Amino acid sequence: MTMHDDQVDVTPETVATLVQEQFPQWSGKVIRLVPTTGTVNAIFRIGNDLSARFPMRLADAAEALAVLEQEARASAELAQVSRFPVPEPVALGKPGAGYPMPWSVQTWLPGTVAFDADADPSGSDAFAEDLATFIAALREAETRGRLFSGEGRGGVLVHHDAWMAKCFEESQGLLDVPRLRQMWSYFRELPRTGADVMSHGDLIPGNVLVAGDRLSGVLDTGGFGPADPALDLVSAWHLLQHGPREVLRRTLGSDDLEWERGKAWAFQQAMGLVWYYVGSNPTMSSMGRRTLDRIQESME
Repeated sequence: MTMHDDQVDVTPETVATLVQEQFPQWSGKVIRLVPTTGTVNAIFRIGNDLSARFPMRLADAAEALAVLEQEARASAELAQVSRFPVPEPVALGKPGAGYPMPWSVQTWLPGTVAFDADADPSGSDAFAEDLATFIAALREAETRGRLFSGEGRGGVLVHHDAWMAKCFEESQGLLDVPRLRQMWSYFRELPRTGADVMSHGDLIPGNVLVAGDRLSGVLDTGGFGPADPALDLVSAWHLLQHGPREVLRRTLGSDDLEWERGKAWAFQQAMGLVWYYVGSNPTMSSMGRRTLDRIQESME
């Protein structure tokens, strides 16, 4: 089952053709599809050192190129400040071989995704400390006068009212919608006080690599940019159990308001995951349920 109505599927054969035509220096490398729970890009490994990312949802090629160029700049900037390994941009590919959009090539980052049942770091205080170290380094980076772009999470909570209304409607029969509506009524009123800081923007299990019970790398860094200081605190609810969650909060020094706003952004994200991916990506849907459960437990 496809995840999106406008999804564009990509095969290893298509990728091999694109590589041969556009990057012949890599044409002898083995092309392998990387199984992921990701919802934005199909990932293919090129040999041992590179990965190619193909946007799944159909978009205007020129607009898609502008997005990929921005993501490459953001990823390169984050790599300069991260205290943990992150992928670095290598090249941008063009449409071809039946694939209608540009695509990107990055360095391959080894590690085990935190979505893996055998690599769950949620109970590790050491992992929580690593995560706090990563977030703190990003917060310390210069915004250079930039402000939140207005797209996605990280700005004003009430701007998401229409989306949340849709989520509540679609979640009938899946979740305790009356209770969740009450929670959003509380979350949307939380005031914004801190100035924008640099943020990863999507610290979910699928974007985090672990080795044992430690953070070993962070993926999907193209969203690096200025946002609400609470935004990266979604990781507390997506990735951590209660004890390590408190370690993260204490290490970052989050006050009550910032902590609650981080919870609000995690709530907003999780509400969309449950119903949208219930049939097409059960792992992502289940992650949303788990996050909502953690948030509800914290408010009882």
